[in-house]
Amino acid sequence: MKNVVALILGGGRGTRLYPLTKFRAKPAVPIGGKYRLIDIPLSNCINSGIGQMYVLTQFNSASLHHHIHSFHFDNFNGGFAEILAAQQTNKAGTWYQGTADAVRQNLSFFQGRNAEYVLILSGDQLYHMDFQRMLRTHIKSGADVTISTVPVERSQASGLGIMCLDAAGRVSGFLEKPKTDAELQHVQTSTEWIERHGIAARGRQFLASMGIYLFNRKTLVEVLEKTPYTDFGKEVFPATIRTKKVQVHLFDGYWEDIGTIRAFYDANLAMAKENPPFVLSRPEWRTFTEPRFLPPTRMDGAAVHSSLIADGSEIGEGAVIENSIIGVRCKIGKGVKIRNSILMGCDYYQTKSEIDECLHNGMPVLGIGNNTVIEGAIIDKDCHIGEQVKIANHNHVADCQEKPFGMIRDGIICIQKKAVIPDGWSLS
Repeated sequence: MKNVVALILGGGRGTRLYPLTKFRAKPAVPIGGKYRLIDIPLSNCINSGIGQMYVLTQFNSASLHHHIHSFHFDNFNGGFAEILAAQQTNKAGTWYQGTADAVRQNLSFFQGRNAEYVLILSGDQLYHMDFQRMLRTHIKSGADVTISTVPVERSQASGLGIMCLDAAGRVSGFLEKPKTDAELQHVQTSTEWIERHGIAARGRQFLASMGIYLFNRKTLVEVLEKTPYTDFGKEVFPATIRTKKVQVHLFDGYWEDIGTIRAFYDANLAMAKENPPFVLSRPEWRTFTEPRFLPPTRMDGAAVHSSLIADGSEIGEGAVIENSIIGVRCKIGKGVKIRNSILMGCDYYQTKSEIDECLHNGMPVLGIGNNTVIEGAIIDKDCHIGEQVKIANHNHVADCQEKPFGMIRDGIICIQKKAVIPDGWSLS
């Protein structure tokens, strides 16, 4: 794995995750109470033995840069997680025009590395994958490019890039989001072939691209230097099929592309279930993140059910928390009711003088005030939410335009970062 360099794409705008991406890049969005999306591909690389990692960034990247700088490696193993931010150079004077263009503009950084293979990953997916297995598939098949695929049902195929294969598993065709019966028939894979390769098909007859590519370094450089292609999924990959040997690596674990507010909300709350599909506490596959030096969470007469509570929080007497995620440094008052919600926590603790200033100005302090009710919501970081506030979408509004508090998307209330909500405010 020392011959592999990983490029993690983290420069997209993440417009479908707005307002969570209003002040941060998509890979910097907090998940699971104490992590960020970018921690998942970084952790997969570290657990797989890959020590050379570059993160390509562009939009709203300040918090993402700060977070990545917290990853420190042993000086003796040569590992690193380095940022490659969009910049003007003598060769390129524009923003990244797409995923492939982002890699093209940074070819010089990894060409000098002692790496035979380049692994290209997305910065906004949830999954556990051992990339050593993918490398073995790549080398054994003699491929120029290997792409990781997951079997999906017909109902899912129309929203993904689907591949068709020959008997040896070589990719012979690719279709982005097939809709018609004829298109679906063209890219269908037999369940017998899938099961011969050690995966229970369970009626799944379509192989979807996970957007995880393993290139021979020379192949990647050749493709990017000889073509003007700007996107891997839409241009580079389909064209490479015609001229190079492209193989698939089958994967059958949990994989979720965090593309929408609903997907983000559902994936987070699923982590709090008794048997979560995505486990953060696997001892053999740890999830790494920014080290924090926080005290244990303190609870006083609270009732907590099917929830994750992160470090450094305070939960008041009589509070009830059900099926929710509570982030770091959350201060939750007495009698608060939180159900089916995600609280991202706070980046700091308020000092006594800061608390006195809030009270003097008639402004709620940082956290959740006494007797407030929160249901079906995402509360972003550093919010001041007063007492006896009601945040719930009882009218089942699907979407609403952005307001001072945030907005509703996919039926989920999103309270934006640093929002201030006064005592007695109600949204229902």
